Amino acid sequence: MTKYSADWSRRSFLRGALATGALVLPGSGALVGCATSGGGQDSTEGEKSADNPLGVPTDSPLEVYIFNGGFGDKYATEVHEPIYKKTYPNAKINHKAEVDIAGALQSRFVGGNPPDFVNDSGDGQIPLGQLVSDKQLYDLTDLFDAPSWDDPNTKVRDTLVPGAVEQGTFGDKPFVMNMALTVYGTWYNKALFDKNGWEPPKTWDDMLTLCAEIKKAGIAPWTYPGVHARYMSWPLLSMAAKLGGPDVLKAIDNLEEGAWQNEAVKESANALAGLRTKGFVLPGTEGMDHIQAQGQWCAGKAAFVPCGSWLENEQKDAPKAAGFEFAVMPDPLLSSDSKLPYETIYATPGEPYIVPAAAKNPRGGLEYMRIMLSKEGAKGFTEKVSSLTVVKGAAEGVELPPGLTSAKAVLEAAGDNVISYMWREWYGDMWNPGINAQMQDLLTGRKNVDQFAEGCEAEAKKVRDDDSVTKYTR
Repeated sequence: MTKYSADWSRRSFLRGALATGALVLPGSGALVGCATSGGGQDSTEGEKSADNPLGVPTDSPLEVYIFNGGFGDKYATEVHEPIYKKTYPNAKINHKAEVDIAGALQSRFVGGNPPDFVNDSGDGQIPLGQLVSDKQLYDLTDLFDAPSWDDPNTKVRDTLVPGAVEQGTFGDKPFVMNMALTVYGTWYNKALFDKNGWEPPKTWDDMLTLCAEIKKAGIAPWTYPGVHARYMSWPLLSMAAKLGGPDVLKAIDNLEEGAWQNEAVKESANALAGLRTKGFVLPGTEGMDHIQAQGQWCAGKAAFVPCGSWLENEQKDAPKAAGFEFAVMPDPLLSSDSKLPYETIYATPGEPYIVPAAAKNPRGGLEYMRIMLSKEGAKGFTEKVSSLTVVKGAAEGVELPPGLTSAKAVLEAAGDNVISYMWREWYGDMWNPGINAQMQDLLTGRKNVDQFAEGCEAEAKKVRDDDSVTKYTR
């Protein structure tokens, strides 16, 4: 089993984010023209200079693929690509925006002719752990050790909040650049709550009491993306970690036998399953995708929805109830003797960007990332997508919308009580379709809590027993 070697503190990472105002929020084929970076030369590298420290071939085209989801692609077409084009006017940029990244690119990875830069995100994400294991990703060490865009005396890695590089590290090498810091929680319409005098519930008992009141008011208390039921794994694991402590999540990351059958996980699963049996879920939720469920929530048909802090931007054009105001709360405590406080929040660097190992212009891909991680590039990202970034100080002077302001507030209130986990990144198939199917079965009543836990255990065992999958621990 490969040791996940990053020596870092998520707590210091988040303290750094707050202090700097940067808070957000196989198959293998022939690797044509590929060489390991991290100090080595390769056939695609151009002449290096003070203005071109990564040795970008100045007239080579750059093929960019952006996930056209919650963040859209305007941040690329209106911020980062113009900077690249201005810097390298003889380089043609071939831009593509795709909803299904795997559908568009998996055969190209297998065939050894992938693009130069990929935003590998969304429901059609190619699992990052699979790409690393198949040696399909370019080592980003040269990027993080390069002079930053804004200050040649400061390395790129030193312009980022602590932990940003390590979040994309597999084994001892960084292969993924995560741009955004995402805060997860239970979202509600603050205007609706203020109007009715409702307070965000801090315990599950309070949640159930409030849900009954909300239902009497003619509003469904909860909705969620039934097609993508894994969204509900976020409150599931958050509440389980609060109840049983952070080691609950560490055991899941490490694929320990019985981790998903921990009593804290089952208690959390029982609470969420009870929303349906008590009639607190919006009818039709089972068949909704994320846009449909979130749209119903925005329209005032439901009071709560689980999501990350990209929600505000993803739903910016959705019809909304009068006076609608985005707000997020920590997931409630299951018990008064929980090991972590109510303010505990799940937050993690996210929105992954990669350079394929077999790219024709990998140095251009690295340079594109260096541009993204500049002050101008990061500020533009925040302004276009309503998400803060991992770049220190890049959000200074940017007026934050209500939802992101709320997310920042709950993370500040959490202080050191911030949780996260890595199995989603390490073992993508376990996340989807694995746990997604188990959450669907639990939330629709097709499985009881014990059967759900057994099903999750079976998904973890598939990974644990598969010798073709590289394992990581923390």
